[in-house]
Amino acid sequence: MTETTQRRDTAPPEARGSTAIADTVVAKIAGMAAREIPEVHNLGGGMTRAFGAVRQRVPGGGGGVTQGVKVEVGERQAAIDLDVVVEYGAAIADTAADIRTNVVNAVERMTGLEVIEVNIAVDDVHLPDEEEEEGESEQEGRRVA
Repeated sequence: MTETTQRRDTAPPEARGSTAIADTVVAKIAGMAAREIPEVHNLGGGMTRAFGAVRQRVPGGGGGVTQGVKVEVGERQAAIDLDVVVEYGAAIADTAADIRTNVVNAVERMTGLEVIEVNIAVDDVHLPDEEEEEGESEQEGRRVA
């Protein structure tokens, strides 16, 4: 046996080759994990949600799982930024802590990456009497001459 063959045979299977995880994969995991928190109404700022509502109506436009999620992925670490809309009455600090914990656990468990930070921007509070089609109501209220 050659020296190269011997090294390959003694290397554990997990050390044979490399794995690259795309930013979109981490963004999807983070978006799903954030949405699992009951006090989270939606992700994304006002304009992002409006564009997302339009995109969902277009065939093949996608579900928008990554709406309101920005990530930076390195070889071993990831940083995540979330834009969140919380339900009225939720304790925002507690909700943010729950989101952060769930996102870190999900991303680290599924990808093996170390999540170094999860930054959360609470952009809005969803009131119980607000319409679900916020994008439509925003568009109806605007008139362009």
